Amino acid sequence: MPKTSSTFLGGTALAVLLLSAPLPALAQSETVLRIGMTAADIPRTLGQPDQGFEGNRFTGLTMYDGLTMWDLSSEEDASVIIPALATEWAVDEADTTKWTFTLRDGVTFHDGSTFDAAAVVWNVEKVLKEDALQFDASQVGVTASRMPTLRSARVVDDMTVELTTSEPDSFLPINLSNLFMASPTHWQAIYDGLTDVPEAERSAAAWERFAADPSGTGPWKLDNFVPRERLELVKNEEYWDEARVPGVDRMVLFPMPEANARTAALLSGQIDWAEAPSPDAIPEIEGRGFVIEANEQPHVWPWQFSRVEGSPWNDINVRKAANLCIDREGLRDGLLGGLMVPATGTVEEGHPWRGNPTFEIKYDPEEARRLMEESGFSDSNRLTVKTQTSASGSGQMQPLPMNEYMQQALAECYFDVQLDVVEWNTLFTNWRRGAMDPTANGAHATNVTYAAMDPFFAMVRFLDSKMAPPVSNNWGHINEPKFDELVAKARTTFDAEARDAALAELHEASVDEAAFLWVAHDVGPRALSPKIQGFVQPKSWFVDFSPITIEE
Repeated sequence: MPKTSSTFLGGTALAVLLLSAPLPALAQSETVLRIGMTAADIPRTLGQPDQGFEGNRFTGLTMYDGLTMWDLSSEEDASVIIPALATEWAVDEADTTKWTFTLRDGVTFHDGSTFDAAAVVWNVEKVLKEDALQFDASQVGVTASRMPTLRSARVVDDMTVELTTSEPDSFLPINLSNLFMASPTHWQAIYDGLTDVPEAERSAAAWERFAADPSGTGPWKLDNFVPRERLELVKNEEYWDEARVPGVDRMVLFPMPEANARTAALLSGQIDWAEAPSPDAIPEIEGRGFVIEANEQPHVWPWQFSRVEGSPWNDINVRKAANLCIDREGLRDGLLGGLMVPATGTVEEGHPWRGNPTFEIKYDPEEARRLMEESGFSDSNRLTVKTQTSASGSGQMQPLPMNEYMQQALAECYFDVQLDVVEWNTLFTNWRRGAMDPTANGAHATNVTYAAMDPFFAMVRFLDSKMAPPVSNNWGHINEPKFDELVAKARTTFDAEARDAALAELHEASVDEAAFLWVAHDVGPRALSPKIQGFVQPKSWFVDFSPITIEE
């Protein structure tokens, strides 16, 4: 097993530097929740966040709602899709490319305008209809790739909308949790006021102004925004779900990409909540009375292989060998302080999508070396592979120490691993461009974590050949007819139990083909002040900030 070490930089100097700008004066009775994010900058606030699902967590689900949402109320039960701005939906049995969504009555945007079917159509067209006035190309990549079959929306009546897909797609209600509803009225007022801006530039300028003064329907409203420094949200007293009106008055988000900085800021009392604290500091954090929250998430830390012509990962022996050469328990216990679950696929035993793979992912370096030797590699004829990763970021856990561990582990199986380290948002953008794009810098794999809460995010976008860039996240251009056949089978199966069975076949096939190098499932570790009450750590990448209260 490779040896690793990492040292927590005690003290508060780095945290003080990052949080040098003081908080504005707050009302004496105001309760404030301060969070150190892993992101290097504030995710976009205009309605469709960037920065992966950390963006959705902090500037999507806070200020906005979708037609559907995830139930984040339980620590024990898996999160499932529930009604949000739509109260019910149904597919047309005669034409399964058409869906009818009934909308929630009485919902208003933060600017006071009414949410209705026309607002849904407007928001669909902001990312799908290129000749729409409000179309914003900057929001397309992080949205359209998450709902790739949605093609159009039509008003049926004020509170009913019809959505049409390019093909039958049973995943649509899940996908729609990623389309956040921004206020058309507020955007149009901003657009109309930009009379000094050339018409060709006015829409983009309107979205830029909208981001500084956004209007959604969510439980939080933007109050103050300083790029790369902080975002301050205040509770929406008029939120449509009375049970989810936030329990604190203000939430302040700080971008702090370094784990040591987040930990130091927590220990010095400058923040109340640290995402992904430094594993080395867990004993000190708990010793000071802070609480570590963690729960197994449907979220995977992988290497996603390039399968383009000439890629070393086109050899199944090599793919299997890499999976067998990693001591995941050693990674968990020796580097991450126990804060991970070893991954033997996208989902584990007991999950309805698991299936019965014949290839067992485990630590077996002898078998790994045998497979490599079978393919012509040895200690004197090593295989060089290059992986693109980030220094921090949404769900990336501890990417540099983890990849250095991988580098050392794979060296024992005749691999020479080169790491191409880029900024997180750059890595995420490159993920959608694919292995053949110049931004891959010749990498043979990419290390972007992914959520596995729904079938599209868990498997389809990676395994379906039609999901290759620029459509979605099949970064490596996998083109396996069996995968495509099973994706189509699942997508066109509207009975939930039968669809799960088809997805189990797909997962089983992907493991047997060693489609990824599966390493870890995140447990979403976060360190909280004991003053924080009411927080639920769900089995989800997302969390609900609304129930939280602060007790002094």
